[in-house]
Amino acid sequence: MDISVVVPLFNEEESIPELTAWIKKVMEKNNFSYEIMMIDDGSRDSSWEIIEKLQNDNPLIKGIKFRRNYGKSAALFCGFEAAKGDVVITMDADLQDSPDEIPELYRMIKEDGFDLVSGWKKKRFDPVFTKNIPSKLYNWTVRRMTGIKLHDMNCGLKAYRKNVIKSIEVYGEMHRYIPVLAKWAGYKNIGEKVVVHAERKYGVTKFGLERFVRGPLDLMSVTFISRFVKRPMHFFGILGALIFFVGLLAAAYLGVQKIIQLNHGITGHLITDSPYFYIALTSMIIGAQFFMGGFLGELVSRSSSERNKYQIEVKTFE
Repeated sequence: MDISVVVPLFNEEESIPELTAWIKKVMEKNNFSYEIMMIDDGSRDSSWEIIEKLQNDNPLIKGIKFRRNYGKSAALFCGFEAAKGDVVITMDADLQDSPDEIPELYRMIKEDGFDLVSGWKKKRFDPVFTKNIPSKLYNWTVRRMTGIKLHDMNCGLKAYRKNVIKSIEVYGEMHRYIPVLAKWAGYKNIGEKVVVHAERKYGVTKFGLERFVRGPLDLMSVTFISRFVKRPMHFFGILGALIFFVGLLAAAYLGVQKIIQLNHGITGHLITDSPYFYIALTSMIIGAQFFMGGFLGELVSRSSSERNKYQIEVKTFE
């Protein structure tokens, strides 16, 4: 099969028929073999009934329905797990992503050799202060932290080589950082394509202000996991040793200072009367705790069933 189109959706009853008809038209025009995977993330409208009706008319439309709303990452995970196409295209169900982009995205994967191609909504039709400006700030931050030079990390319109989506695990709110997960899994040939972004035709956006809190937290999580999940001692051990060493130097300074005072017959105050003594002591305790946290994390990592799970691209034997 050439293409699997994975569409996560939540309360999009008005746009589903138009979207599936549009995708079908593009696929037939380009003679692609395809499937459309619709993942209903616990919709409260008639979205699922519409999907069932469309499937009766077109068996290439397939559906997965969640009992409740789990979020976009969960929908993508299940869609990726079920997808069978050589190239997997993801897009939102609100008609803001154009299926006309599919042929070029497919070509970039198959002919140009990209592992992942992310859409770039260069001209957006979203509210300036609640979406455009936060999006620019977010993308700038992610580029700086991850080294992945994408202008629109969170664009829903993306294309993947099949083995990429079978090698990553999307959970929580990690759909925002799929390129980061792909790079961590060893797929570094990541490209970008300017795509058309349309105004929302039906309904309202399903993303609220909570994404401004969840986004930065998930970025910290994915950055830490991608760098230190198999070697926690490299982070906690080094940080703990550094903090402990600073505290030790401060304590040594206070001790030497006290000895010099005594040698000169100066009694002065007790070391414990100085606030720096408690700062030094606290630093040594915190440093030791960080170090032990890294050591325990290392033990957990070594006993984990995932400790020796690696992505192997080619084998010369079976």
